[in-house]
Amino acid sequence: MEKYLSLLIITTVFASAENWPQLRGPDGAGISMEKGLPVKWTAKDYAWQIKLPGIGHSSPIVWEDNVIVTSASQKGAQRFIECYSAATGKLVWSKTLGGETHPKHALNSYASATPVTDGKRVFVSWGDNDEFFMMAHDLKNGKELWRTQLGVSLSDDGHGTAVSPVLFEDLVIILNEHDTSLGYIAALDQATGKVRWKLDRKINKMTYSTPILVEYGGQTQLINACLNDGLMGLDPRSGKILWTTPNTYTLRTVAMPVYWNGHVFGSCGGGGKGKLMTAVKLGGQGKVTETHVAWERSRSLPYVPTPIAYGDHLYLWLDNGIVVCVDAKTGAEQWNERVGRGDFSSSPVCINGKIYCSSRTGEFTVIDANPIFKMHGRSQLGESIHSTPAVSNGRMFIRGFEHLYCLEAK
Repeated sequence: MEKYLSLLIITTVFASAENWPQLRGPDGAGISMEKGLPVKWTAKDYAWQIKLPGIGHSSPIVWEDNVIVTSASQKGAQRFIECYSAATGKLVWSKTLGGETHPKHALNSYASATPVTDGKRVFVSWGDNDEFFMMAHDLKNGKELWRTQLGVSLSDDGHGTAVSPVLFEDLVIILNEHDTSLGYIAALDQATGKVRWKLDRKINKMTYSTPILVEYGGQTQLINACLNDGLMGLDPRSGKILWTTPNTYTLRTVAMPVYWNGHVFGSCGGGGKGKLMTAVKLGGQGKVTETHVAWERSRSLPYVPTPIAYGDHLYLWLDNGIVVCVDAKTGAEQWNERVGRGDFSSSPVCINGKIYCSSRTGEFTVIDANPIFKMHGRSQLGESIHSTPAVSNGRMFIRGFEHLYCLEAK
């Protein structure tokens, strides 16, 4: 009965969620109930494809007929945010702003933060060694509504920036926990860009994990995964820290936290491998490492790709192409299979019970989100990709290094 209710809740929530307004879609969960999208395809199956003005690893977002994507050229000296028609791929508007080139990791880009929208405005963050700022654009015409300068984003390792903003009520929240000076988590007024609250943060290793919002026990929490505090919950209205799991993570966090049935999951890692995953039961206050950590896992873990929580299981898509299915409640392993070839930087998405993910070289693999392993097929994009697809209104939007593709349901 519990399993049935869990699936019913997922179906009810996502069946009506046609828009894909942020990184990994509604609630950052990476789940869509769209039907009819192919599990295998070729280049002739795309409804349309367009060449982007620059390169980037940010994901597309979708609101009704609007697909928003960012990119950068000239080694970050020129930045773009553009809107395309979801139905035709026709350019609706394009805005360009200048920037400065800066050091970054070879696997990062100068446009890695995914925008977020409320259907009226589009919010995007841009950062480098000299500045870090949030911008708001009008969704209809791209007009810049405001721009707010925040503290810079610096990394000892020169990895560059990547964390994406999230929306809560009338706030847009951005996390900039970096490791060479005092970082922060900040909430800005969506209408004006004015900083409503700002929490100073000192982190020993830069956070690349985009936070998620979770409703539990009548309270909304902003869930963050970072080195010093491990998994932690904050009040998104005030920035007050509600609970932490200190002394759990010893390495950088990249994959987003994941929510399932009163639990949140997070991980840390390095060198292309996840090193520790923790499952924390919500409801605690203060330091909850000893009281609310339900289980831990220290092998066969993803570092960059964010897991999928579907039904009663977690699906861990590792950077090396191995996928592991574990029981979400206990962490017990159900199966462990090599499904992809090459390295993976994209996060998987689950569409109508099937999980899609692409390698860096553009090979898509589709498997069942099921405790019994089943593979459906492989397809070639034809170019490199680090971004996560968006799914909305019977379409999947795939952003490669240079092009944006639209694949329609049959």
